[in-house]
Amino acid sequence: MPRHAAIEVDLSAITANARAILAASSGAQLCAVVKADGYGHGAVQVATAALDGGATWLAVALVEEGALLRAAGIDAPILLLSEPPADCMAEALALGLTPTVYTAEGVAAARQAVQDATARPSVWSVHLKVDTGMHRVGAHPSDAIEIARSIHASSELQIGGTFTHFAVADDLERSETAEQLALFELFLEQLNAEQIDPGLVHAANSAGVLGHLQAHLDLVRSGIAIYGLAPSISLDSVAQLQPALRLSSEVSMVKSVEANRGVSYGLQHVFSKEARVAIVPLGYADGVDRRLGLLGGQVLIGGVRRPMRGVVTMDQLIVEVTDGPEVQVGDEVVLLGGQGEEQIPAQEWADLLDTITYEVVCRLSTRIPRRYVSSGPHS
Repeated sequence: MPRHAAIEVDLSAITANARAILAASSGAQLCAVVKADGYGHGAVQVATAALDGGATWLAVALVEEGALLRAAGIDAPILLLSEPPADCMAEALALGLTPTVYTAEGVAAARQAVQDATARPSVWSVHLKVDTGMHRVGAHPSDAIEIARSIHASSELQIGGTFTHFAVADDLERSETAEQLALFELFLEQLNAEQIDPGLVHAANSAGVLGHLQAHLDLVRSGIAIYGLAPSISLDSVAQLQPALRLSSEVSMVKSVEANRGVSYGLQHVFSKEARVAIVPLGYADGVDRRLGLLGGQVLIGGVRRPMRGVVTMDQLIVEVTDGPEVQVGDEVVLLGGQGEEQIPAQEWADLLDTITYEVVCRLSTRIPRRYVSSGPHS
């Protein structure tokens, strides 16, 4: 029985975005980041569309995410963006994934996985992550050089890539990105002085691609931009990106509410005059933030913006439809994306909720069915 709500993902937009990112990448290869189920869009489908658009690498966070892509028949190189736990190294090897390493223990676990493998490869290519200022995962440059030496000296492993990750690349006014890049270049010079091949050198995330030409190097890793969403408002116009996701439902009930009555839990929105409301069967369990109806969130019905009212509940939300064209049960309701000439972008939710578009799309629940379409070429 189909649910009366859906996330529609335009795969031709994903493909067009990959091409646009490549065109802006100074000849670097493109690694499409499809972790977290493709930022809520569907990892397998997005990966295929991004590869169609010219991506040559994919990236995920977990071995399980790489396994899902391999089970779907995707044979492109897949980078694990964080060092896998020791007990996951053997599976990563068996799946042909490329692990990131940044600890001596991680290198030892990777070597052991190769030694223990039944079908032992001649060598396993790994990527070394250097922490140049994000202060999350990755090895400090002074530690990273020791790790690089140990990989270089081993018979089981080779350095297939060396990379870092920017902390504030989405803010073009800050100096830390240039400082991180300079520190990374010093590390690469040290590798070169010791005649250690760094493999593919990469640093740029989506913001790095769009805002920092000098960071393009051999490979760029693009996540949010692949989905047609800019990493920050300041970078919104740099590339012609096409948002790929549309979240819709339909009106399940229309009713009147008397003057001076409140709606939803806590009765936090009280109507000053008699009102008409439409009930929509989506809620915070689906990823529609509970606060949206209190912060000015809107939906589209019949191409007209209509305000949410009261708190969003687990499975339902309330929309005021007092004014404007009549609304009936079964009318389409668009929460994200376009209807007619109007659009509700993910950035609108992000602004209301004081968050980022990444969180908006990643929070959309798997209980909403995904539908995949191809609208044809995007210019």
